[in-house]
Amino acid sequence: MKRLIGVLVLLTALFLSASLPVAAQQALPVQEVLNEPAVMSPAAAVPGEKGMADSLKNLQVGLDTFWVLMTAFLVFFMNLGFAMVESGLCRAKNTVNILAKNFIVFAIASFSFYLIGWGLMFGNGSPLLGLEGLFFAGGADNSPAIGNAYNGAYAALNWTGIPLWAKFFFQLVFAGTAATIVSGAVAERVKFISFIVFSFILVGIMYPLTGHWIWGGGFLQTMGMFDFAGSTVVHSVGGWSALAGVILLGARYGKYRADGSINPIMGHNMSLVTLGGLVLWFGWFGFNPGSTMGVGDGSAIAHIAVTTNTAAAMAILSSAVTSWLVQKKPDLSMIINGALAGLVAITASCAFVSVGSSAVIGLIAGVLVVLAVLFFDKMKLDDPVGALSVHLVNGVFGTLAVGLFAQDKITGTATGNGLFFGGGLKLLGAQTVGVVAVGVFTFIVAFAVWYAIRALLGLRVSREEELAGLDIGEHGMKAYPDFQGFLTK
Repeated sequence: MKRLIGVLVLLTALFLSASLPVAAQQALPVQEVLNEPAVMSPAAAVPGEKGMADSLKNLQVGLDTFWVLMTAFLVFFMNLGFAMVESGLCRAKNTVNILAKNFIVFAIASFSFYLIGWGLMFGNGSPLLGLEGLFFAGGADNSPAIGNAYNGAYAALNWTGIPLWAKFFFQLVFAGTAATIVSGAVAERVKFISFIVFSFILVGIMYPLTGHWIWGGGFLQTMGMFDFAGSTVVHSVGGWSALAGVILLGARYGKYRADGSINPIMGHNMSLVTLGGLVLWFGWFGFNPGSTMGVGDGSAIAHIAVTTNTAAAMAILSSAVTSWLVQKKPDLSMIINGALAGLVAITASCAFVSVGSSAVIGLIAGVLVVLAVLFFDKMKLDDPVGALSVHLVNGVFGTLAVGLFAQDKITGTATGNGLFFGGGLKLLGAQTVGVVAVGVFTFIVAFAVWYAIRALLGLRVSREEELAGLDIGEHGMKAYPDFQGFLTK
């Protein structure tokens, strides 16, 4: 009888165990169900060295992945800043069009970069382009393995111990930024469909090719060029692409008078521009510190955050003073673009220069952006938001600043010293070659692409559409239907 009762109790316990969820089964071993003390071996009670090492490794991967994705989300959030700055600096009758471009551009970038751009940029291949994992982010990959333990199609990123899709998403938000830069420069007269087609080609082919040269193991990286977070890879590529579009599009109607004088076309909402500038400043703390792609070196992350902020702050001050002296009034749009210019200029060198040097870089950037806006207007290159001055001019300057101000291993990276710190012309020479190579390639290809789009689809809206506003002509709606009458004057 006792044996029968024991068997019944055991069967009941097994039945209950099988019915419980997996977590509950682990929490309630059969011995406990039978009210018998469970005996745990010393080996089970204390994790072995291998188990502890695996746990620590998994924790590190998790923390690094969290950091990279959170900073990528900040960079994605910059799309809001660009939309606010661009729409505010343009006329109310084009607001819907500008918002639509800024909204759809990341969708275009997501598809284009996934389709082919990622593989071209980071796939193993030649010094000019990636050849493995070329389509749909395919190919072998054993991330988060790093260094010699990595065995996959994307060896250029084997220095960061995060999963493949974390690497992909972080790089995607940077690619989307390059296309967004173009939007502001060609605003208020470009066809919506033409902008979409150009953005697809830019993110899918043009941006990844030059990105491979610098970040993907290509020839510029091999020769010793440094661009930590993308003054050239992202910003000047967007700037050169925008310049080609501005030249082929021509100026907005009424911007330049027949006598050679300039008719200023004012933006419709400076409150929106100011908020957008603050959003972009905030997002840059993902852009630059996030490019460590891991949390292993907290001192480097903190250093990068401070150099980034210092350059922005000093550029605000110098742009305000320069505007005050040249224009006789401290122009708010110049002050906001000054902040963005300082951020662009420090992006290449934020991990390679001291805080003091970042202040100098910011001061120079603030002066450059004001003078550049006036220069492009003098050349009758109509840029409604100052994208050329912010991203092209200061993208080039920021890249060269590495060769001037870098201090070897200031955050651990062996860059060698820049010219002002006894390094001679070696680093500056490599930076100059990179600027010229990327600039010549991007401008020529972008010009050809814009030209082909003009021939096949048309590039500019009609005169009637432009005068009435692209919101109606391109989208059939108004951003401010209750106030449109006086806002468009």
